[in-house]
Amino acid sequence: MSEQILDVLIVGAGISGVGAARHIKARCPGKKLAVFEALDGFGGTWKVHTYPGIRSDSDLYTFGYRDKPWTGPPIATAQEILTYMEEFIEENDLAPLIHYNHKITKAEWSSAEKLYTVTYETPDGEHTIKARFLWMCQGYYDLDKGYTPDWDGMDSFKGEIVHPQDWPDDIDLSGKKVVVIGSGATAATLVPNIAKACEHVTMLQRSPTYFSTGRNANDLADELRRLEIDEEWIHAIIRKKALTDQRDFTAAARSDPDAVKKMLFDNIKAVMGEDCDMAPFTPDYRPWRQRIAFVPDGDFFHAVREGQASVVTDHIDRFVPEGIKLKSGEVLEADIIITATGFNLKFLGNIPFVLDGEAVDFNERLTWRGMMVEDVPNMLFVFGYFRASWTLRVDLLGDFMVRLLEHMEKTGASEVRPEIPASERSLERISWMDAVDFNPGYLQRGEHLMPKRIDHPEWQHTQDYWHEKDALPEVDLDEASLVYEDASGQLVRKSEANAA
Repeated sequence: MSEQILDVLIVGAGISGVGAARHIKARCPGKKLAVFEALDGFGGTWKVHTYPGIRSDSDLYTFGYRDKPWTGPPIATAQEILTYMEEFIEENDLAPLIHYNHKITKAEWSSAEKLYTVTYETPDGEHTIKARFLWMCQGYYDLDKGYTPDWDGMDSFKGEIVHPQDWPDDIDLSGKKVVVIGSGATAATLVPNIAKACEHVTMLQRSPTYFSTGRNANDLADELRRLEIDEEWIHAIIRKKALTDQRDFTAAARSDPDAVKKMLFDNIKAVMGEDCDMAPFTPDYRPWRQRIAFVPDGDFFHAVREGQASVVTDHIDRFVPEGIKLKSGEVLEADIIITATGFNLKFLGNIPFVLDGEAVDFNERLTWRGMMVEDVPNMLFVFGYFRASWTLRVDLLGDFMVRLLEHMEKTGASEVRPEIPASERSLERISWMDAVDFNPGYLQRGEHLMPKRIDHPEWQHTQDYWHEKDALPEVDLDEASLVYEDASGQLVRKSEANAA
């Protein structure tokens, strides 16, 4: 490996990296390609997270790859997703390209060479390899450690404190009083999946989350299968319908939030009963300001209705030996406390980038359409959607990446980088989060890691799949914000590119 010069090095073998590898291998067959994965297997999040009930919170018809039909239930377990990915890897002969236990520790660009020197660690030591282009596909989770606030008195608690990301294999929940701190998808997944083993489980939330619930089935897909329609057609049809429904729901959440709230609440009442107390499930913000957690078959609400679980809304004052003391003065007794309090955000895996000897601070630079970074050459990153399935953007960026590589080869360019025109350099640089109207805690905590934006379309990260699916294929690769150089460092001018 160390003696090769790779054309494309993909970083990460989760859902993004595996999908990216398929795009390059199938559509750029002459490129030397490798995938480096720090873990000992593929899957990323779906490999690391092993807590009970771990499942997707997006439907697999859109979370799955566009050209790999999904045949299971819309919401899938981690194991079902890993099996799907394993089939995808085998069907596309990607396994020889993926190198596990390869942890990248630095990426250094040389303008003279037009190459990255990538330093990486394996079980047998440190190595380097050179690559012409880096495609960063690590996602945005810190897979090493989840987020747990530093509450007062944690050391005094006599029981066990567990974060779902570090779920112990030998944990014994039988007959225990368990408190799950958090109100998002992880908490809503954990509670029903451990409730029957515990004496009782309490979900302690600082504030409620919107939940959507319904059958974990797709009636149209089932009917099409009954009619023996080909699975590829079923996948395409259900994927299109799901995307249309998601677009309409997202628009409705903005234009008529009260109607959307009523629909979500009516679905909860269908499980809990018309007279149930809705206060624990009524957030103080409109739908889609944060991610809406889907509860398949209403399992979380069944656990609450049947008395196996309960929901408490309060703030933590401190941990005490017997459990958690709340601001209200109440003490929640617990043998085990599970901190389903989210994750830490990483940008590009926190890998240090160095350009011609100068360290890069990504937070000081602009994002170019949420996939490249100002003045950083030959690097594209995947950051998926908040209000739609992450993988949708993997396929869109796969199309873009192939088009960009083909354009560079056609024009003789060895380097491409986004560069802000002089006329726009004085514009205020602001958080890209302000434009997407989405404010979960992990983004607020990690905002200092992310590139910024200015008020021009090419320097935005819109987070809008329904816009990008049409806009990205139409991006002019010769627009002023993209600068190309040949191997000698000479600019590849537009007139030359268009004539090539």
